[in-house]
Amino acid sequence: MRIALVATCAALGLLGACSTTPPPATATAPAAASTRHAVANLAAASGSLVSGRLTLTPTAGGVRIAGDIGGLAPGSSHGFHIHETGDCSAADASSAGGHFNPHASAHGRAGATPHHAGDMDNIRADADGVARVDVQVAGVALGDGSDNDIAGRALVVHAAADDYASQPAGNAGARIACGVIAVD
Repeated sequence: MRIALVATCAALGLLGACSTTPPPATATAPAAASTRHAVANLAAASGSLVSGRLTLTPTAGGVRIAGDIGGLAPGSSHGFHIHETGDCSAADASSAGGHFNPHASAHGRAGATPHHAGDMDNIRADADGVARVDVQVAGVALGDGSDNDIAGRALVVHAAADDYASQPAGNAGARIACGVIAVD
């Protein structure tokens, strides 16, 4: 029976797909990074009342960041970035360092060239002062240890909108909320 199955599969060009021998265990193990998720609990900085909770999920080609950020002025726009260091301990969140930029690119708008890996579009608060975030960050990873891995880094909300042009960080002003990206 096995010989007939192998001969039939070979004739159809499906020899690897029709094998009756189970593949080695390493061939079927799921990739660890594909099952990872993370959260970032944003806390107020620089005397603001801004806070929020964001979830991060790996997607094809990047990471999805979703959740709500409250305590913003109604209708206001704010720079929103991934920063290089997962440390929000300074009162002004300066401990989070600069924008996440593993490839030493100039600052710019996400989706345009050039831009930092941590550059994202501005967020906008609704009439209640809540920004509903749902963004796909292309070209970054979550928890795989690569140079573009954002696990353990920080998400920062700025006081003003990013102008996407000023170097090195878009002239977005003070850091008003910060949260470390913690993989669960």
